[in-house]
Amino acid sequence: MSNHTTVYYALGILRFANWEIRITLATCSLNQWALDFEGNLERILESIRIAKEKGAKLRVGPELEVTGYGCQDHFLEGDTYLHSWEVLAEIIKSDEAKDMILDIGMPVMHKSVKYNCRVIIADGKIVLIRPKIFLANDGNYREMRFFTPWIPKKVEHYYLPRMISKVTNQTLVPFGDCVISTLDTCIGCETCEELFTPASPHIAMGLDGVEIFTNSSGSHHELRKLDTRINLIKAATAKVGGIYLYANQQGCDGDRLYYDGCAMVVMNGEVIAQGSQFSLKDVEVITATVDLEDVRSYRARMASRGIQAVNTPAYQREEVRMALTHSYIEDDIHVRPTKSQPPFYHSPEEEIALGPACWLWDYLRRSKTAGYFLPLSGGIDSCATATIVASMCRLVVKEAAEGNKHVLEDARRLAGEGDSYTPTDPREFAHRIFYTCYMGTENSSSETRKRAKDLAEVIGSYHTDINMDTVVKSIHSLFTLVTGKSPKYKVHGGSDTENLALQNIQARLRMLLAYLFAQLLPWCRTIKGSLLVLGSANVDESLRGYLTKYDCSSADVNPIGAISKHDLKRFIAYAQEKFDMPILGEFLDAVPTAELEPITENYVQSDEADMGMSYDDLSRYGRLRKIDRCGPYSMFSKLVHEWGDDLPPSEVAAKVKRFFFYYSINRHKLTTLTPAYHAEAYSTDDNRFDLRPFLYNASWKWQFSKIDRLAEELQRKESEQALNSQVD
Repeated sequence: MSNHTTVYYALGILRFANWEIRITLATCSLNQWALDFEGNLERILESIRIAKEKGAKLRVGPELEVTGYGCQDHFLEGDTYLHSWEVLAEIIKSDEAKDMILDIGMPVMHKSVKYNCRVIIADGKIVLIRPKIFLANDGNYREMRFFTPWIPKKVEHYYLPRMISKVTNQTLVPFGDCVISTLDTCIGCETCEELFTPASPHIAMGLDGVEIFTNSSGSHHELRKLDTRINLIKAATAKVGGIYLYANQQGCDGDRLYYDGCAMVVMNGEVIAQGSQFSLKDVEVITATVDLEDVRSYRARMASRGIQAVNTPAYQREEVRMALTHSYIEDDIHVRPTKSQPPFYHSPEEEIALGPACWLWDYLRRSKTAGYFLPLSGGIDSCATATIVASMCRLVVKEAAEGNKHVLEDARRLAGEGDSYTPTDPREFAHRIFYTCYMGTENSSSETRKRAKDLAEVIGSYHTDINMDTVVKSIHSLFTLVTGKSPKYKVHGGSDTENLALQNIQARLRMLLAYLFAQLLPWCRTIKGSLLVLGSANVDESLRGYLTKYDCSSADVNPIGAISKHDLKRFIAYAQEKFDMPILGEFLDAVPTAELEPITENYVQSDEADMGMSYDDLSRYGRLRKIDRCGPYSMFSKLVHEWGDDLPPSEVAAKVKRFFFYYSINRHKLTTLTPAYHAEAYSTDDNRFDLRPFLYNASWKWQFSKIDRLAEELQRKESEQALNSQVD
C-alpha cells in the first residue's frame, strides 16, 4: 500500500477521483422479546442472512437486540450479561458473520459498571464496543436506573470474556467512543436518544469525516410521533451530509409499549428507503444502494463545513481491513443506486387501526392464551376496542395469505387446528379467538343491546348476552338484610351517596362476570385455555377518574387506555369506510352513557353531564397537565386566552378548578389502571409514565386563590374596556 493510500485509509476516506463508489447497506426492525435469548438470536441471524442475500456488507440492528429492550430491572442481574455474551458468541461463530460488518446491540459490564452498548463485529472479530453516551431518562424510559452514560471520545481497553476469546482469539478490544475506518469509508455509531439530544454525536463525527452513521433504537410508537423521528434524521444528514441507517425494535416485547419499527436509510437529507411502521413480521430488513461520491460532493459544496472540520477534534479510529464497495471498481457501474422517495406517514386513524392491533397480536400469541374476552356495552369505547381486534384479525389473514410462517404457526395453534388450516376470513378467525358479552341490567336500553349484538355479528365474535338483574338484586337484598337500609337511585329520591353505590354494584359485578366468562367460555366450547380480558376505558375518562375502581375497566390489557375520545371517534369513522362496517355509524351518533341509572321520561344518564366537562375539554386539560407541565395556575393562564373569546375569565377559572378537584380526588384510581397500549403523550399510566402523588389536598387553596384573583382582575379590566367603548 502506498504512503498516499495509507493516509486516506487512516482517515477512513479512500477516494477515487470521478469514480462512483457504490455500497449496499442494511438496517432492520426486529420483533425481539425481553429475555427470549434463543428467539432473539434466531431473529438476529435471520436478519443478517437476508442482508447478505441482498448484497449488503454492513448490517445494523436495534438497540439492545440481544436481550430485548424492555428487560427493566433484569438489566441489574448478572445473568442478563452472561447470556448476552453467550448469544454474541453464537453470532460470531455463525456463517452469517463471515465477510460482514455487524452492529449488534447488547448490555456490557465494564469495570463493574453497566453500559448500554453497540458491539461492532467485522468478519468474526470484535472491532469496538461503543457504550451509549446520552441515556433516555424521561417519559417511558429509565435507562439511568440500569446503565451509566459514557464520556464522549473517551476510549479504554476492554478484556473480553474467555468464552469470546476462544472464538475470536482476542483478549483486548477498544471500549469507548471512537469510529470505524474501512478501506473505503468511515462509520460512526449513535444510539436512539443521541439523535434527539441538542449536541448529537453525528455532528462531530460528520465533521471528522464519518460518512455512514448508524442509529440503533428502541423507540416506541406514539400517535403522530413518526414525523418527529424522520424530521430529525433528515435534518441531521441535510446539515452534515452523510448516510444514516436507522434500526428499531418492533412489536410488544413484554410491556405497555409498542415499538413501531420503520427502519430507514436517509442520505443528504432525503429518505432513500423506509420500512413498514406496523407489521406482524418478526424480521424486516431494509437495504439501499448508495454512492459515496454523492456524500463527498454534497459536503464539498459547503465551505463553512471545511472550516469547522479543521477545528473539530479527531475521533480515535479503529481500522477494519474490509471494503463495503465492490472488489473491482469496474463492477460498480452495473449497480443501480436506490432512488430517494418521499417519507410515508400513516394518518392517526390508521395508526390506531394498526399499532394496538399488532400489540394485541404479540400479547396474545406470546401469552399462550386462547383468545380475548371483551364486555361489549354498545358504547363507542368498547366498540373501538372490538374494532381494533377486528383489525388484528384482518392483519393475521393478510400475513397468512402472504406466507408468513410465524403468523401461520400462531394462528393454527390459537385456532386449535393442524397444518391444513389457513385463516382466510377475518370473521371466521375472530369467531375462534374473540369473545364478546353484553352485560345488561334493567337500566340498559334496547338500543345498546342491539348495537352490541349487531357489531359482534359483523366482526364475527363469539357473542353472549346476559341479564345481571338477579345478581344485582341479590347484592341489594344482602345489604338490606344486614343493615335494615334500602338505598335508592337519585331519580327515585335517593342521595348522591346511595346513587353512586348502586351504580358501582353493577360496574363491579361486570368485572367479576367478565373474568368468570373469560375462564369458562372456552371450556364450554371444548377449547383448552382461558381468555385475556380486554378493558375499554379511554385516556380522558381515566384522567377525570370517571370510572369505578375494579369495575370492567379493570382487565388484563387495554388497547385504548391512552387514546383520547376525540381520536377514537375519528378512528371509528375511518374504520366504518375502510373495513366496510356501516354499523359503526350508529356508535358515532349515540350519546355516551354508562347506563347505570334508571331511564325515565325526563332523565337519561350522560357521561359528559355526569363528569361536568366535555371530552374535548378533557383532552386539552390532559395535554396541558402532562405535555406542557402546567399546574392549576399555569393552565388557567393559558386557557383564559384560548377560550377568552367564548367564555368569561370566571367561567374558565371554574372549569380549571373543577378539573383539578376531580382529578385529585380520583387520582388513586390510576394506581390500579389496566396496563394500556401507550399511544398518547398525556397518558395517565401511573406505573412508569405519569409519576405523581395519589393523595392530594384537593382544595388546592393557594393555587385556586391565585386563579380567582387573576380572574377577578381580568374580569374587571374587561368590564372597564366595555364601559369605555360605550362612552366613546
